[in-house]
Formats: sequence, C-alpha cells, structure tokens
Amino acid sequence: MANYKKFVLSICALMLHLFVVAQSSATAAPLNNDGFMRSEGKIYVVMAVVITILAGLLVYIIRLDRKITKLEKGNL
Repeated sequence: MANYKKFVLSICALMLHLFVVAQSSATAAPLNNDGFMRSEGKIYVVMAVVITILAGLLVYIIRLDRKITKLEKGNL
C-alpha cells in the first residue's frame, strides 16, 4: 500500500511540475500571439479530457495490480 502512495505522490509531483513549467512558458509568449485553442478557450477542455483519461488509466492499472496480487497469493 505504501508503494502505491509513493507512486501516486510522484505522479502528482510530476504533473504539478509540468503545469508550472507550461505556465511559465505561456506567459513568456507575446499576448497577441495566442493559439487557436487558447483563444477559443478550448485548451481547458482538451486538458480536462487528457487528465481524465490518464487518471482512468492509473486507477485501472492499480486495480488490475491488486487483483493479480490476490490471485498470486491465493495460488501459493
């Protein structure tokens, strides 16, 4: 269980770092040179979908690992 907590915290720290880096590079760009997705406000929808998919995959992998561990312990 402790390994899962470390793994999840590591992923969260990585995501936070990526968001901070992305924000600093976005603010350095000229204000009148916004991209299409950013100017239309759709970048937030794209990011929400990506984060949802990644979170779903993470939950699926953790549940699958727990089921496999139960099966391995039951067969020994």
